[in-house]
Amino acid sequence: MKFSPFLLLGIFISSVALAADDRNAELNAALARLLPDVEIDSVQATPVDGLYQVVIGTDIIYMTGDGNYVFRGDLLDANERRNLTEEVRSNARIKLLKTIAKDDYIEFASQHAQDTIYVFTDVDCGYCRKLHLDVPTLNALGITVRYLAYPRTGTESAIGRKMRHVWCADNRQTALTAAKNREPVAAKSCDDPVAEQYALGQKLGVRGTPAIYLQNGDMLPGYMPPDEIVSQINNR
Repeated sequence: MKFSPFLLLGIFISSVALAADDRNAELNAALARLLPDVEIDSVQATPVDGLYQVVIGTDIIYMTGDGNYVFRGDLLDANERRNLTEEVRSNARIKLLKTIAKDDYIEFASQHAQDTIYVFTDVDCGYCRKLHLDVPTLNALGITVRYLAYPRTGTESAIGRKMRHVWCADNRQTALTAAKNREPVAAKSCDDPVAEQYALGQKLGVRGTPAIYLQNGDMLPGYMPPDEIVSQINNR
């Protein structure tokens, strides 16, 4: 009995699809057991046979196809000298930063902007104050600064409340500068984005302030002087 090449190809494709479905079902079942209350963004194959990448926000874990083995760490391509995991993290950060509404951040714009940095800040943070003093220099170097709220003591703390007053102020730039200088800020209520930005910072992996993010998704942890920030941007 003869089979046409097209029939054989159809049988092969169907078997591959079924195998993929079985594997995905196995992976999903394993993930449901391992992370029952976590929202999974994507599960994809890696260049390593039998190893799958699981993306949860900007966090990444790896799992074998049978779901029996899981590890966390960076996957490096030794031949191309690339950190494949960090590339995925950066792409995830870009997607999250793009969700921020224009009216929600406090922007100090450069008149000849070439690049933009996003800075999670706390008005009671010494290094945040130091970075804020550098804003005119950053603007002169063509870098726009977009501030996001990250009160380290929580959104319901005294600092969290003060940051809500800043974000509700008629002139948020002036209010932010005053708050960083430990000057009083008039109490004002509005539908502020402080809690939402704090949650976004946690999802992005912010552990302290200032936390600086470049447009390509790279994260610069902690304070850096303007020339180092420019160097990081130029080397991306």
